[in-house]
Amino acid sequence: MVTHGELRIEPSSEILAATREWLEPVRSALGGEFLSAYLTGSVLTQSFDPKHSRINLLVVARSLELEVLERLHQAIPPSKKAPHFDPLFLSRIQIEKSLDSFPIEWVEIQERHLRIEGDDVFEGLVVPQTYLRLQCEHELRGKFIQLRQAYVLSSRGAEELTRLLQSNASSFATLFRTLLRLRGETPPADNAKVIERLADLFKLDAQGLLGAHLVRYSARPYKTDELIPLYGKFLGELDRLVIAIDQLRVS
Repeated sequence: MVTHGELRIEPSSEILAATREWLEPVRSALGGEFLSAYLTGSVLTQSFDPKHSRINLLVVARSLELEVLERLHQAIPPSKKAPHFDPLFLSRIQIEKSLDSFPIEWVEIQERHLRIEGDDVFEGLVVPQTYLRLQCEHELRGKFIQLRQAYVLSSRGAEELTRLLQSNASSFATLFRTLLRLRGETPPADNAKVIERLADLFKLDAQGLLGAHLVRYSARPYKTDELIPLYGKFLGELDRLVIAIDQLRVS
């Protein structure tokens, strides 16, 4: 099953059963403070690998006072074998007050989540686009500077630059999806198509902007004489994109 404009894939029955089993003692520990629980992140995508990927689980409570945290600490099941859970505990008020601090993260969760049980705490939540643009520019500028510094100051060996592109590829994909939303579009599920569409909208070279994605998902390692020009083209298109974002006006 695919929903939310091809953004969400329904997890397997085994994953759902494991999630409910993990959640049972946690819900009991929260008692009347429990509001809802959601699956988020990669578990709702085709790329999820239950043997290696962790399951993101958002648990929302009315409050998370110290005594509640103590009960949770005692109740959280051990995660010694797959699937492994990565829970995030938040109160409803923390969500509402952090929409301006983590706008990209909340938009991502709003567009790709599966409620396991409880109230729909996302109903009526609106993330201001101004905050989305600011966070997007801030993070892209920071990553651009980091990659440029590495290009200038490192030994420029294939191993080091490959690691940088691979470790940042997922974050770039998230930021690129955000930019499509700011242009009023629903991002495709496939990250390569997201990048190609973004390049079209901002008049960029798609092949250059695909650099981090190509290195991240390549079936073979790139040689130094291949990687250096690919890295340089990616930097160039990223620089042009940051300039375009700075001039982007949103309501």
